[in-house]
Amino acid sequence: MAPAAAIAIGAHPDDIEFYMAGTLLLLNRAGYETHYLNLASGNCGSSKENSVRTRVQRQKEAREAAAVLSAKFHPSLVDDLEIIYETGLLRRVAAVIREVHPNIVLTHSPVDYMEDHTNTCRLAVTANFSRGMPNFRTVPGRRSIEGEVVIYHCMPHGLRDPLRRRVVPGAFVNTSSVLPAKRQALAKHRSQKEWLDASQGLNSYLDTMESLSREIGRISGRFEHAEGWRRHLHLGFSATERDPLKDALGKNYLVNSAYERQLGR
Repeated sequence: MAPAAAIAIGAHPDDIEFYMAGTLLLLNRAGYETHYLNLASGNCGSSKENSVRTRVQRQKEAREAAAVLSAKFHPSLVDDLEIIYETGLLRRVAAVIREVHPNIVLTHSPVDYMEDHTNTCRLAVTANFSRGMPNFRTVPGRRSIEGEVVIYHCMPHGLRDPLRRRVVPGAFVNTSSVLPAKRQALAKHRSQKEWLDASQGLNSYLDTMESLSREIGRISGRFEHAEGWRRHLHLGFSATERDPLKDALGKNYLVNSAYERQLGR
């Protein structure tokens, strides 16, 4: 029997490391086969190098980061700002899903500060929804697959939606034990320190990642460092409501009871 599989689907090289890598590492340690896909190449992530050189450099960095995370690397499918919710790209994302056959999908928030993140989320959700539809053609062609999948959405950048409203996690994953590996993976994106310092005023992207994880840990009330997640509605993805992250991670997983109360639980 094949091991359970999990895939992290980010928009750009370094998004997985910022928001999802700790959980992906813990799933790998729990016995999951883990996969790593950034939809965009990162080619716009430089103020000095041209698109071709930047694309090559960032893909090299992403491969190195995936290796640190012990995850199988999948090549990017489009360039930056070309993550559009359209049929052609959906067919390509769906092909990856059918190849990986994941039980768990980690991806962006349904609302975030930029459209590449939001559209990555939409494509990931629909690609998984179509996994069992033999009449939906993928590129390259892949047979439809059976089985249940659960989708988890990471926190939006800044922990707020585009209208500045606070977004609260539905669950927390304790990433304290894997923070050094998460930082090491993010550090592989060497080209991004200069770019982010220039374009977004970040003093250190490594410290920014740690500050984010520390803030989510503070919100949890239990963990020093954490990643926050919201679980997608199960309809169309599994027969019943399931929470495989909780099953896999045990004490490193904490349900946010306040969030559950808002859902009427």
